[in-house]
Amino acid sequence: MVHDIGLAEELAQDALVAALEQWPESGVPDNPGAWLMAVGKRRAIDRIRRRQRLDNKIEELGRDLETREPAELDVPDDDRIEDDVLRLVFTACHPVLSTQARVALTLRMLGGLTTEEIAHAFLVAEPTVAQRIVRAKRTLSEAGVPFEVPEGPDRAARLSSVLEVIYLIFNEGYAATSGDAWVRTDLCQEALRLGRVLAELAPGEPEVHGLVALMEIQASRTRARTGASGEPVPLLEQDRGRWDRLLIHRGFAALLRAKAIGEPPGPYVLQAAIAASHAQAATADDTDWTQIASLYEILASVAPSPIVELNRAVAVGMAHGPGKGLEIADALLDEPVLRDHHLLPSVRGDLLARLGRPDEARAQFERAAELTRNAPERRVLLERAASLSSPAR
Repeated sequence: MVHDIGLAEELAQDALVAALEQWPESGVPDNPGAWLMAVGKRRAIDRIRRRQRLDNKIEELGRDLETREPAELDVPDDDRIEDDVLRLVFTACHPVLSTQARVALTLRMLGGLTTEEIAHAFLVAEPTVAQRIVRAKRTLSEAGVPFEVPEGPDRAARLSSVLEVIYLIFNEGYAATSGDAWVRTDLCQEALRLGRVLAELAPGEPEVHGLVALMEIQASRTRARTGASGEPVPLLEQDRGRWDRLLIHRGFAALLRAKAIGEPPGPYVLQAAIAASHAQAATADDTDWTQIASLYEILASVAPSPIVELNRAVAVGMAHGPGKGLEIADALLDEPVLRDHHLLPSVRGDLLARLGRPDEARAQFERAAELTRNAPERRVLLERAASLSSPAR
């Protein structure tokens, strides 16, 4: 109604404050949702009138509301509430915002996290997060972003932005980019919650189910991903008996829902299929690396990126030998995205070690340790470098 997400938030808070003041004396109305909606709308109309932006439609709404009691309004039904939530998802993740702003606004508006909690989760200053959220609301307002679920090509473009934001939140929890903790389960759980909600709101979107499947299966490994001291435990060294079978089952079910829709697999469905291949292996030795390498090849054609190629290098190295994997990894040395990323030297170090080239491998692990901002990961990389040192050293 007000075309301003920040103002809408303020009006909703005003209505809640009014309820806290009035309900203890008057009692909770029969239709509390309608009561809150009516109060919020009345305050919106007052605000619009004060700013002299009242048009004919708002005047009609105002006259209608002025003649009715809040309890007389219909309670918003579940379908309308779900529609509003879905519109809010697409609004908070609008591409007009920077990725950081989308993440912060999504966690604030949909996750219900406070500014302090978001700042703590991403290890940035609270004023920085507050500024991102304020600027995001202002940008949406100034750009006139409509509160709606787009259709056609616009919907596909916006959906990819929504999924990207949710997966970024999950990944920051799954493998923290900085700080003293390797895993932040609170962020993983929040991303999973958002993904599950989105899957209920958009059941016909295979990529939504694919993302949920991917997160469910990856989250199933949480207990096995850290050692006694909080150090990262590589996938092939994890105790698979500690993987959460319920989450794996939920992930498989989501993947089946995605496939049942019958569309060609997108990036998240393909990544979920790769995760499912790992989950199906009872032991690391049982992993079907040939299948995984083939899936990465398809993923590289559907959604090419340096990170996908780096993961393909790992899979090819396991399926067809470290030399083949190193060829793919070496071709990425000039990629700007990976030039200062610790993952490239980390992967090259592993492949070089398997090829019996310890001095080169040690240099790569040391380089990776310099680049990572995560303390537990840095310790593991330095330990790997030290294990390759010759006795003379």
